[in-house]
Amino acid sequence: MKERKLIQYLVITLKGIAMGAADVVPGVSGGTIAFISGIYEELLSSISSVSLKSLRILKTEGIKPFWKAINGNFLLALLIGVAISIFSLAKLISWALENEPILVWSFFFGLVLASIIYVGKQISEWNFLMFFILIIGAGIAYYITTLEPIITENSSMLFIFIAGAIAICAMILPGISGAFILVLLGAYKPVLEAIDEKDVKLLGILALGAVVGLLTFSKILKWFFIKYRNLTLAILTGFIIGSLNKIWPWKEVISWRVNSHGKQVPLNEESILPSTFNGDPQLLMAILLAILGFSMIIILEKLSKD
Repeated sequence: MKERKLIQYLVITLKGIAMGAADVVPGVSGGTIAFISGIYEELLSSISSVSLKSLRILKTEGIKPFWKAINGNFLLALLIGVAISIFSLAKLISWALENEPILVWSFFFGLVLASIIYVGKQISEWNFLMFFILIIGAGIAYYITTLEPIITENSSMLFIFIAGAIAICAMILPGISGAFILVLLGAYKPVLEAIDEKDVKLLGILALGAVVGLLTFSKILKWFFIKYRNLTLAILTGFIIGSLNKIWPWKEVISWRVNSHGKQVPLNEESILPSTFNGDPQLLMAILLAILGFSMIIILEKLSKD
């Protein structure tokens, strides 16, 4: 476990707040924020250290050695930030996505676009295989963004557990949005309502599924980083590129659905040019917000280096 000062843990909590805000938006990955803020590999390593071995340390040596073995201070500081963000920003982001979708997506589009450059720069050696893997990753992510969400919203405990396990795997993958996976599965709205209504039981089941998925998937991802770092970075860069389709600000609704409140909402959408958008494309404001999002990544990169 790294020795850090209080101010450093506060910075980690701020990074957790940024991760939580990204994870609430269907199309943006908290894993992307973790990567560009310089804590991604430490996060993977810390999560994967929670194992039978560390539990044996807890049993035989006590809480303090166990806490040190799992880098507990780091995980706690980060999770506090994520929780603060999710519980405080869920309503605000939902309102913004409903009332100003072009502006919200423009900001995140700029942010994700800059993160492609950042993640790609981590690859130490480019060759044909790297480009091929990147294209494969981009194709997979793009295909996921074109899938039609499940219309029926399901809030059964078993389903929410499985949804949590699947979504958390996406959340720690840069470019693949855990929130969007919840949308595809038909679990996003029940989860958002549970957060708004403080439904502890449903959120507890979701968290349990997330823990199971996280502990399993983080070990796999950590192994790939150790054995095939450049290839792993190439496919993650591809994932981020492919995800841009989902967060493109200007959309045309292909099909609609009626939600549980009897309100008609988009079911499936297609990316279009601002010039063919039916309504005010808010082009100037959208460009300015995209530049703001892009600039924030550059600033975060500099801060992480410092």
